[in-house]
Amino acid sequence: MHFMVFLARVFAILAGVLLTFITLMTCYSIVGREFLGSALLGDFELSGAATGAAIGLFMPWCQAKRGNIIVDFFTAKCSNASNEVMDRFGALLLSLCFALLAWRTALGGMSAYASNSGTMILGFPEWIVFAAMVPPFVLTSLIALGQVFMGFDDELGESA
Repeated sequence: MHFMVFLARVFAILAGVLLTFITLMTCYSIVGREFLGSALLGDFELSGAATGAAIGLFMPWCQAKRGNIIVDFFTAKCSNASNEVMDRFGALLLSLCFALLAWRTALGGMSAYASNSGTMILGFPEWIVFAAMVPPFVLTSLIALGQVFMGFDDELGESA
């Protein structure tokens, strides 16, 4: 689990780098548009692609840190043992969902690659975004599966 959490942290840092890139690119485009009379062509396409990849890259860290929304309104008065069972069941369902997402995203990426699909203005290959999302989806699924069998170690994210 420690290695998976380490990878999740690396993915989250990469997502942060992508978001920093989007911010700098947007600032450059706005300054260029306002003061130089020319914006960066296709900046919204690159922003969309990088944001999609960043969202996927943040998912493993979110799961490792138990950052997903837990609605405990109905379970607040349940015993700790009952909550543990329900949390593990929820992690199992999340693991299955992310395994399914990884599989379908991989198929979507292969389809985009085969059809040479790209964005309208720049022709940026769409398969790259799909490819960037598959590994973090697989990692999220594996982290959740590890939580099903090994429980939720709150110190896990800090010690990796």
